Amino acid sequence: MNVIPLDSIAQAFDGGNAIPFLGPGVLSFDGTGRQLPDSHKALVGHLTSKSSVPHKVRKNLGAAAQFIENFKHRSTVTNAMTEAFSADAQPTSLHTLLMTLPALPLVVHAWYDDLPQKALRLRSSWGMAQGVSQSEHFGDWVYYYNSDGTYAGVESDRSYVSWKTLLYQPLGSVWPAHNYLVSDSDFVEVLTEIDIQTPIPDSVQKIRKGRRFLFLGCRFSTQLERLFAHQIIKRSSEKHWAILPEDTTPNEERFLETHNIERISMSIDEFVTELSKKQHLE
Repeated sequence: MNVIPLDSIAQAFDGGNAIPFLGPGVLSFDGTGRQLPDSHKALVGHLTSKSSVPHKVRKNLGAAAQFIENFKHRSTVTNAMTEAFSADAQPTSLHTLLMTLPALPLVVHAWYDDLPQKALRLRSSWGMAQGVSQSEHFGDWVYYYNSDGTYAGVESDRSYVSWKTLLYQPLGSVWPAHNYLVSDSDFVEVLTEIDIQTPIPDSVQKIRKGRRFLFLGCRFSTQLERLFAHQIIKRSSEKHWAILPEDTTPNEERFLETHNIERISMSIDEFVTELSKKQHLE
């Protein structure tokens, strides 16, 4: 058991100096993945079950979504994504544990479900910043929403955020407005600007300074996943953690080493159990 890293993580959370970075893999915990797509593979399987695409792109999420968008309109992609994430799934014990931490300035959620929003409803002061598609909202990169789902403005309206907790969803989310970055063209638009941080909200850039990220349910096996993670944690702390019980690929190992991300080889359920013990001892 990785006692010392968990002690450091608990202390960082206590001081508001740790930022959870949640990926699709957290949905595999507590069986939620049976209700919602918990991987790129599961999601592209859902999209291609609704619309036929060429065999060569059937396993590529961005390419499959792009084909559907090109030949059956963007609304077909949006409707299929909404259907995929509309099940009445409840937050896992991981979501509940993290979203009820006393000091939680920022949460990064790099998937399309709304379980973090549901868990955050226990807090009194929070809001959302969601990435939006240029094909639907040309000229805007981020929309802000209040905790009740009402629209709170674009990035130019929000040079700072007054909420005590900001939920940042760079890929969008099913709730409240069905925002999705999923097709190849969506990502091309973002990646042309992300190196100069334009699509990253100013509020996120301010909050992340000096803080450590804890990756949960994330893999870094594709270039897109690595690029987003790299740009989001840029100019933060020099040390981070990742709960990664599975074997890592050479590309993942290089990414972890480059960004000084300590791999903690334990399952999410073990992590929840151990961190809960430490929180209860406080």
